[in-house]
Amino acid sequence: QVQLVESGGGLVQAGGSLRLSCAASGRIFSIGIMGWYRQAPGKQRELVATITSGGSTNIADSVKGRFTISRDNAKNTVNLQMNSLKPEDTAVYYCNGNIREPYHSVANYWGQGTQVTVSS
Repeated sequence: QVQLVESGGGLVQAGGSLRLSCAASGRIFSIGIMGWYRQAPGKQRELVATITSGGSTNIADSVKGRFTISRDNAKNTVNLQMNSLKPEDTAVYYCNGNIREPYHSVANYWGQGTQVTVSS
């Protein structure tokens, strides 16, 4: 069973930094695009950043210049470095990935989410 497990959330003051990590585990043949999404209370889940296996990134305008996404293909991990955090960044952050198990088609997986709270 493939799992995505996030870590690194917490409470930080505005202007501070946090680093989120996500590790994929289980029977994994390959991992395609991975990314981070977030959902604030009363709002829809939105894309924060994605990264391909080749390292190409897509960053939401709202976090561009403040957040950086990276991945380690050998360790099946993806990270989100968040700097200059603002109260509006407060949300539950979810890891997402397109993962292929041996002898299976690609499937999309979500982590359980990690809370990020930015105080003003």
